[in-house]
Amino acid sequence: MTLDDVPKVNSLLKKEFKAHAAPIIELIEAQTHDPFCVLVGTILSARTKDQCTAGAVKRLFSRMGGTATPDALEAIPVPELEKLIFPVGFYHDKARHLHALPKVLRERFGGVLPHTVEELCELPGVGRKTANLTVAVGFNLPAICVDVHVHRITNRLGLIRTKTPLETEMELRRILPVRYWKTWNSHLVSFGQTRCFPRNPDCQGCPIRPFCPSCTVSPGSSGSNASNDTGAVGDHVKRDFSRLHEAGHCHTD
Repeated sequence: MTLDDVPKVNSLLKKEFKAHAAPIIELIEAQTHDPFCVLVGTILSARTKDQCTAGAVKRLFSRMGGTATPDALEAIPVPELEKLIFPVGFYHDKARHLHALPKVLRERFGGVLPHTVEELCELPGVGRKTANLTVAVGFNLPAICVDVHVHRITNRLGLIRTKTPLETEMELRRILPVRYWKTWNSHLVSFGQTRCFPRNPDCQGCPIRPFCPSCTVSPGSSGSNASNDTGAVGDHVKRDFSRLHEAGHCHTD
């Protein structure tokens, strides 16, 4: 894959994205339209599967009256936070970070959630991935969130050659047109969760197979397990995240 292929690949990934359940952070934004809710959900989602994150978000937000606010979050003791968000990955650390978040937000930013990656990274439990996703999804501003899926797939496609997610973010910032920044994460995360797995990717019928030098299926092969449902983006993203149920295995690999 080359930079010239980005428009076509992005179009194909967008169709694939519509055919599957939207990532949990997209659902939170569609339901709340609140950057602080997006930030809290993103902190919870780290190293945790979407079904598990959805359950934790539902319980935590319900405890706060249906949505997340700094004051309501600060009022919940750490032991109770742990119970509410269990069994998300690293729930002990996340509970401490969430409890400390409102105070740091108040002391450093006057209680106003910042909208830059650098400032967001000053908050407890917030790294570049969480900050970029909050900027892109919560504030609808250009940002490139790179997680394991984005790092893996962009390297598999041969678009970049990097060794770490940070290197991938910096390289994508350098070469990827800004108009793709906000949606690149959503498209590739969904693609990585449903087809381009870390091990044994489902190359049979993959829509971007012609652009992928890592494809394990010969060009003459055919067949697909992908859904043909490419419904409207609005209906797709606005599915109520309360419909997602907790799974027995919650942590990502």
